[in-house]
Amino acid sequence: MYFAALLARTEDGWEASDTDLDDVETLSDLTDLAREASVDEDTVLVFIEQEDAWFGVVRVDGEEDPRIYVSNASAAARSSYGEILLTDELLGREPGAEDSIAALEELVGLDGTEDGEPETLDNSTTDDDDDDGPDPDAVPAGPLGDTGVLSDLGLPEAELLMLRTEALAEIADALGAAEVLETVR
Repeated sequence: MYFAALLARTEDGWEASDTDLDDVETLSDLTDLAREASVDEDTVLVFIEQEDAWFGVVRVDGEEDPRIYVSNASAAARSSYGEILLTDELLGREPGAEDSIAALEELVGLDGTEDGEPETLDNSTTDDDDDDGPDPDAVPAGPLGDTGVLSDLGLPEAELLMLRTEALAEIADALGAAEVLETVR
């Protein structure tokens, strides 16, 4: 089960609204949604939480690029909403690299054998590919992103990294927005 909310900073404090992410397919869509909730291009935070598995915070300040923090990237990668936050840039990948490699393999018909070489039926391998190190497409376990995303709003990096359960409530409390977030929970 997911929970998603927007916290928009105003002159009078924070305003909260629950958020339906059904029409959100990309980080750009999510950023546009946050900007629409902004008052005078002030800070907007998007909170996404999947029970106790992971949570994410996206911070949008005016027209600046969004800043993202995900508490557990590997858990978020198994979630459709988490995949929105785990951009190639955040994961340190070349944008579109997976699509390019897949297209090239399909184009040249690579199946792991050389032309004219029969496929072997035994399970032995002659490749030493298993020793190449970590999978570059693997999503790291644990926190990922901008750990300082809330530092200037009252939640230091070290405290953000220690949050596990009830994280969004603790974040809202540190921001002075616990009551407004609770109204949309």
